[in-house]
Amino acid sequence: MVELVIDHRKNSEAKAAPVPSGNGPQPAPDDTPDAEQPLYAARRKIYPQSVHGTFRRIKWAVLLATLGIYYFLPFVRWNRGPDAPDQAVLIDFPGRRFYFFFIEIWPQEIYFFTGLLIIAAMVLFLMNAVAGRVWCGYLCPQTVWTDLFFAIERFFEGDRREHMIRDAGPWTAERVARKAGKHALWLVVAWWTGGAWVLYFADAPTLVRDLATGHAPLIAYGWIALLTATTYTLAGHMREQVCTYMCPWPRIQAALTDEYALNVTYRYDRGEPRASVKKSEQLRLEGLPAGDCIDCRQCVNVCPTGIDIRNGAQLECIQCGLCIDACDNIMEKIGRPKRLIGYDSQVNLERRIAGEPPVQKMVRTRTVMYALIIAAVGGIMLYALLTRHAFEVSVIHDRNPVFVRMADGSIRNGFTMRILNKRLEPRRFAVSVTGVPAAVVEIVGLPLGAAHNVEVGPDQSREFRILVSNYEYAPLASSPIVFHVLDLESREWAQARDHFRAPERQK
Repeated sequence: MVELVIDHRKNSEAKAAPVPSGNGPQPAPDDTPDAEQPLYAARRKIYPQSVHGTFRRIKWAVLLATLGIYYFLPFVRWNRGPDAPDQAVLIDFPGRRFYFFFIEIWPQEIYFFTGLLIIAAMVLFLMNAVAGRVWCGYLCPQTVWTDLFFAIERFFEGDRREHMIRDAGPWTAERVARKAGKHALWLVVAWWTGGAWVLYFADAPTLVRDLATGHAPLIAYGWIALLTATTYTLAGHMREQVCTYMCPWPRIQAALTDEYALNVTYRYDRGEPRASVKKSEQLRLEGLPAGDCIDCRQCVNVCPTGIDIRNGAQLECIQCGLCIDACDNIMEKIGRPKRLIGYDSQVNLERRIAGEPPVQKMVRTRTVMYALIIAAVGGIMLYALLTRHAFEVSVIHDRNPVFVRMADGSIRNGFTMRILNKRLEPRRFAVSVTGVPAAVVEIVGLPLGAAHNVEVGPDQSREFRILVSNYEYAPLASSPIVFHVLDLESREWAQARDHFRAPERQK
């Protein structure tokens, strides 16, 4: 017997859904085409098993290197001379500077950061074209901190099987103590992460002392609290959900890869058909096909996102290579060749099935293009860095009047010159003019006929009123004029161009 239940929708349309009565089997929600599907799958807790091998050692090395740099780089010192900060890497908002060892970037040089963003994007694209999501598996901050949080979790709660048994059992004093210790250490790491971040924006030793004594700016405590909360939440609780639902890169990289890119791949041409060790041996003795995969599921157990790599390429896979280590360990135990799972390309998979030898094609159009863009942008940035000046000069011509005819018959133009001294020390400059014959230059505020030397204070800009007079009749109504500024100590020079205005000549 079947009853009809009417589902009244907002659009007043009725839809009938069969609901069986009695104790018979209940149909699954997906059995009807009109069944509503959830927006995303409910999260299932993942218990990754620890594993040992080549890629696990690589990940440990990358984790130690990246976290070591992040946490301790603010304490590295770099001598830049008197009155300059001695922190090697510093984002100095009050001083309007970014320091990176011997490089000093000023606010008007924001184009260097634009170049760095372009290079970072191209490096990411190149990594993807060569080895898939290698960034996600080894270098992404979410992966690095999640790995660290996994290690802390195993320390307190044991490996996969032990952890699962504890979670399935009753709450005991020991379980509470283990959970409390784990979360406490997670919070310490998260707090240290937030604290390290703010150290890049002030002198690290001084800010550490101020934070400890309660004299640090309120904004520093606010940023530490925010980053503590986000690190604790993302690395401790959300984990693979960040990669699956929040990060756009898995969806973008699929459009940037090709059949030659190396990805973590289950070599089904060798692994299928699956069977236990004994069954595989029996099939081989009988001359029947038998794959190397024994369906042990170790590749699934070690995966930090909980997927089965044997199902092919999946959005959740971060290409970390831990399944390769797990499978290699099993293959070694049963006496079969390693790399049943390995970094491989789709082309080589198809070639092995066809009985052809594998090929590696790292150099191809897209990798060359990415490398050329990286080299070009890097070269432009390097040239700009090596040829830039430690001071800037700009000149603005008077708008009204554009020229003045003096009583002695000369033509005078007025200009406003601005000199920006980017160094943290006062500097003296000599000003000269070329392009206008028989020009007489007067800097307002200096005695007439005196040397045209001006001084600009440390990390300051200064404006000067400059009058240029021409005692010869200008051949053109507008003549190019060049203002030269020379640092009297370093002999560094810069120039600015404008025009000298005069009345039009009568024909």
